Amino acid sequence: MNLDGIEVFVKVVQAGSFSRAAKILGMPNSTVSAKVSQLERGLGVTLLQRTTRKLSLTQAGETYFQQCAQALDALEAAERELANTRNEPQGSLRITAPVEIGHGVLPGVIRAYLQKHAQVTVDLVVSNRILDLVTERIDIAIRAGKLKDSRLIARRFTLGRFALWASPAYVKSDSAPSHPRQLSKHNFLQFSPFKNRPLELTNGKENIKIAVSGRLLADDFEVLRSMAVLGEGIAFLPSLLCSEEKIHNKLVKILPEWHGETVSFSLVYPAQRFVSSKIRAFVTAAEEVLKSRT
Repeated sequence: MNLDGIEVFVKVVQAGSFSRAAKILGMPNSTVSAKVSQLERGLGVTLLQRTTRKLSLTQAGETYFQQCAQALDALEAAERELANTRNEPQGSLRITAPVEIGHGVLPGVIRAYLQKHAQVTVDLVVSNRILDLVTERIDIAIRAGKLKDSRLIARRFTLGRFALWASPAYVKSDSAPSHPRQLSKHNFLQFSPFKNRPLELTNGKENIKIAVSGRLLADDFEVLRSMAVLGEGIAFLPSLLCSEEKIHNKLVKILPEWHGETVSFSLVYPAQRFVSSKIRAFVTAAEEVLKSRT
């Protein structure tokens, strides 16, 4: 199919002459004439009757022109729609995230994203299972730790450092620790994947490892955060996950000069030549929200 020739043919008919069409298309007259002739040879029919004074369509040319003009209009409309899609996000954005981030950090990002872009919807899959982005039709995945798939495009975010958190009432009590060594005597709200590890803290000058214990183990940071708010003990949590509780004075840092390692995650999506505006807009929303909370 000679799309180039079809476009020139339609423009010649619309302009009423080869010379006017050539001027509109920015081509020499000879090139315009040659493209129409090539189209006719390929189709095996005469589309235009040419005289020195008049240009007219044959019966076959009239039918072909009407169909081609409609088709070109549809293609132009499709291009305009794609241009609008690039500029204004629209459609459904399917996201997957592990439980801790899906419960703690992501709602604020999604809220900002939906408020700013009225033509999008979000389909969130909260799971600690690593989903295949192509098979599961995932647009964006939130992944913790080192990425194994180099085919993915990644934007890394920091959740802040791990710190010791407890309720204000716990901090005001006489038993609140004044040094990390005293933590072994406290009820520690433990993240179960870390239960066999000593607590590692630093103040920038000194590093220390402390064996801690407690009556509650959970594999969900949100549960540990909620129990800390209730005054049930001390939790070792990423600081960003406690930002709202800190603002509303529900949690405060224990031993604020001491902290653990930095926590980060990656926002990833499949490599593609043109990244959709809905993905780019979500990355921007994450950058804005998480920057304001660090």
